[in-house]
Amino acid sequence: MHIYLNWLQDHILAVVAFVFTLILIYHYFSEKDTGVKLSKRYRNSIFEAQSKVFLNATQYLISGNRDLAIKEFLSAVDINRETIDTYFALGGLFRSNGEIEKAISIHRSLIARDNISESHRIRALKELAIDFDKGGFVDKAIETYKDVLKINRDEYDVIQSLCRIYEDIGDWDQAYNYRMMLSKVGHENQSETISHILVQKAKKFFENGQLSKAIEDLEDGFRFAPSVSAKILKLRILLHEGNIDEAKFYLVELLKEQPMYASFAFESLEEGFKGSEEEKEKYFKRLNLLIEYFLEMKDEELLSNESIILTKIRLFKQQHQLHKAYELLSEWDKNSNATSEALKSEYIKILIELGKKEEAVSQTKDLLENMHQTLTKHYCRECGYNSDEIFWRCPQCHEWETIQFRWKV
Repeated sequence: MHIYLNWLQDHILAVVAFVFTLILIYHYFSEKDTGVKLSKRYRNSIFEAQSKVFLNATQYLISGNRDLAIKEFLSAVDINRETIDTYFALGGLFRSNGEIEKAISIHRSLIARDNISESHRIRALKELAIDFDKGGFVDKAIETYKDVLKINRDEYDVIQSLCRIYEDIGDWDQAYNYRMMLSKVGHENQSETISHILVQKAKKFFENGQLSKAIEDLEDGFRFAPSVSAKILKLRILLHEGNIDEAKFYLVELLKEQPMYASFAFESLEEGFKGSEEEKEKYFKRLNLLIEYFLEMKDEELLSNESIILTKIRLFKQQHQLHKAYELLSEWDKNSNATSEALKSEYIKILIELGKKEEAVSQTKDLLENMHQTLTKHYCRECGYNSDEIFWRCPQCHEWETIQFRWKV
């Protein structure tokens, strides 16, 4: 007996634990049925309360009342603090309502949870990055987006966001890296965009006088796509190098392929080179030679294009050659069957400046008559389809009730 008492003293904690376990097992089995019923009833009451809250919140969102929707979601959180989706909905609402700090607080609290799944943690991290992005905290947004990519490098929308940010702030090296990453993850062709990014890199080098680096990046840009921006920068570099003949060739090629960019091309070339005064002077002398070449061009294909003529008019006016602008527009007016309001307007302005009042009045009458004939009473706000007939469903884009009205002149 003494031996048993000694053993009991030595193992008293083990014995108590064993007895306590037996008591718990007994109560578990004896109260199992009651407990299940209570649990089920409790769960149903939570579900019903939350359903009502979500229904109310949805109605408020549909009606555009975000503040009341937020209050409803806060009620849902009070009912059951374990509902992750409620927190996500609330965070998104705070963000769309401009309450960025509250959205950040919610998404940070989700990330800090111990019992959250990996997929929910990634989602919360993405939402936090969007919070920073929308709030203008650029550095924090970049850092958080990158944290998401450390977990999963195939997040297309995250990479796309980083592309946008780096392009916005002009960090062309990072913009290039993430566009390359995006081209591997997504299915869309990024060649044109990558070409533009490389041109921006090259442009920075060019304007800082680092010509060899500019040429290197520009050649890479051409390898991805012969974009308009690449061709314009190529022209600038050729002018800086004094290669007028090749510059003429590139100019004609650009105008033939993209005549609508004619005016923009010359405006870009006029930006010049940010070097010494001597270099600038040489550059603009060469540019004037290129402009003279363009103004003297008699290519019928090019002169049939409205953008080319408007560009010539702008350059003639810039050089105070109003008579040459008048001759060009007069020739266009006689030979062209097309009615261009922009060219007519330029023609009238030049006629007034030259004191040709009677001709200006005549051209103004023609312009007003053409406007009366060309403007329709109705148009589609979605696709721009024009018609004098009333249409409830657009014949072009097939959308319903997109009709808009305008007064005829």
